[in-house]
Amino acid sequence: MQGGYSTRIVVDEKFVLSIAAKDRLDAVAPLLCAGITTWSPLRHWKVGKGQRVAVSWRAGPHGRQLAHALGAEMTLISTSPFKKSDAQRLGADNFLVSRDGAQLAKAAARFDFILDTVSASHDLAALSRLLRLDGTLVLLGIPSKPFELGAFELIEKRRSIAGSLVGGPAETQEMLDFCAERGIVADVETIPMLDVNRACERMLKSDVRYRFSTDLARLC
Repeated sequence: MQGGYSTRIVVDEKFVLSIAAKDRLDAVAPLLCAGITTWSPLRHWKVGKGQRVAVSWRAGPHGRQLAHALGAEMTLISTSPFKKSDAQRLGADNFLVSRDGAQLAKAAARFDFILDTVSASHDLAALSRLLRLDGTLVLLGIPSKPFELGAFELIEKRRSIAGSLVGGPAETQEMLDFCAERGIVADVETIPMLDVNRACERMLKSDVRYRFSTDLARLC
């Protein structure tokens, strides 16, 4: 009756997950969305030590923290230079402004792996040129318009463009255990139920860093 806001539900045990950090449920909750969405491709493409990885900003802290914890050198890509300090705080080794042509040219053919989480229209060709030989760019976002990408960007260095959605229960549990061991949680602003409408308005204005969590026990 209450959907996702139910306080008790009955489910098949195959779909139950164990959360270790029970004192931080509000900060763990976003991992069940953006966390597993970024963890799944990182694991599938065996990202780890010795690799150079770039993650777009819209992955929130999850993609950056997970790639860094797996041992990769992690670069954050953003349209906004003012986010650099937050990027460093959240584990980024480097910061790249996607609207700066000089920075993009300098980073050409640098990365083994790129997570592209942006759902707004953007230049996929420019991102693909950042991949080195045999590099892979994985799409997680879903822009409303099809991408335009010339064949040469892929042929030049045997680059690959792939896609990923989410992970299943076993992979999600693996991600939760990994995050619990390393103290990885989301940056959240926890709100009472009565503030949900205002939170939606703020979200549309990008006025949140970087997730809202709703406390069902608090009405106001």
